[in-house]
Amino acid sequence: MGSVSGAGPISHNSPSDAEPAAQAEWLARNAVDCLPAGELERKLERREPLRVKLGIDPTAPDIHLGFTVVLQKLREFQNLGHTVVLIIGDYTARVGDPSGRSSTRPILDPEQIDANARTFQEQALTVLTADRLEVRSNSEWLDMPMEQLFALTRTATVAQLLERQDFSDRFAAREPISVLELLYPLLQGYDSVAVRADVELGGTDQKFNLLLGRDIQRAYGQPQQVILTLPLLTGTDGERKMSKSLENYIGVTEAPGEMYGKTLSIPDASLEPWYELLLGFPAPSETSPRDAKRGLARALVDRFHGADAAAEAEGAFDRQFIRHEIPQDVPSVEWPRGNGQVHLPALLSRAFSISTSEARRVISGGGVRIDGEPLADSSSLELGLEAVEGKVIQAGKRRFARVRVT
Repeated sequence: MGSVSGAGPISHNSPSDAEPAAQAEWLARNAVDCLPAGELERKLERREPLRVKLGIDPTAPDIHLGFTVVLQKLREFQNLGHTVVLIIGDYTARVGDPSGRSSTRPILDPEQIDANARTFQEQALTVLTADRLEVRSNSEWLDMPMEQLFALTRTATVAQLLERQDFSDRFAAREPISVLELLYPLLQGYDSVAVRADVELGGTDQKFNLLLGRDIQRAYGQPQQVILTLPLLTGTDGERKMSKSLENYIGVTEAPGEMYGKTLSIPDASLEPWYELLLGFPAPSETSPRDAKRGLARALVDRFHGADAAAEAEGAFDRQFIRHEIPQDVPSVEWPRGNGQVHLPALLSRAFSISTSEARRVISGGGVRIDGEPLADSSSLELGLEAVEGKVIQAGKRRFARVRVT
């Protein structure tokens, strides 16, 4: 795995010497919303570093490619001399962001939240630079006296909160909405007050929360922030937004081979948004979808792991899936000599951490090879030891293990 502090976003030509109007236009060029209209340019006309806020609830340990869309925009602000305020939501994570949710989020273990927060901060530096970066935890100010919480709750009405699409849908369906969830947008808005945010970024699913932050800043007598919302990257399934809970994600610290292979699995329709959102330019129109995916996969692995890793990932993929060669680095699985027999489902289960029932399905489906050759009899579950000893057993396209007899 490459160093998390050595990578950065794909280079773009930032107009650092341009007039505020040109800078505002450039920063908002791929945003869905930049509100209020003209306000970003007016803030840039102050010729002072802006405080650009992003809040992260560390509900999972890793950052995925979808999250880097917003991080790249933050890096563009950094490149223009502005300060990014990265808020680790160690307190709001205990509430759970209801955005896009049809039910209340489960309560997370505080120790797991703290561990995730450390990982998030480290992995954010795959895109952000440590210069012009301020990292805060919102437990610094949200662990507040009850009197201050009462004052915060007076800044919004229940009717206003129920305007949120996810809340209104659940309310109409008579599905439960906890009072704690209603507090979440208020707590996120108070983050903007605590750090005196000039700009706040988020995905399109965060628009309500970001706008409410403006109202809360006004209630506390502060200048109101500009909001920028960025498109949501679809996952590897091409249908839903990228999410660890949906298992359609690619993590920024995943092994080069995994990152390369997963990128090639995206549907053709995802090529254009993936190129635009992750690389900053259109997908090549003169090449086939297959070659465009290979170019995208190389660029992403290069970005997070380096050029050598990208070349090796591509070479390994070609050896395994195009030329159908056995990978060079194959893990070993041990099997006892015993009576000289091998129960194949048990061997596959041990080698690849799958259930024996799944192993049987792979066998019956003809998905098992030994040293590259298909299993002669896919109905046989028992093999002689000499058939596998020292050989590479393969299950499906991606699973390989060399059998070592003990």
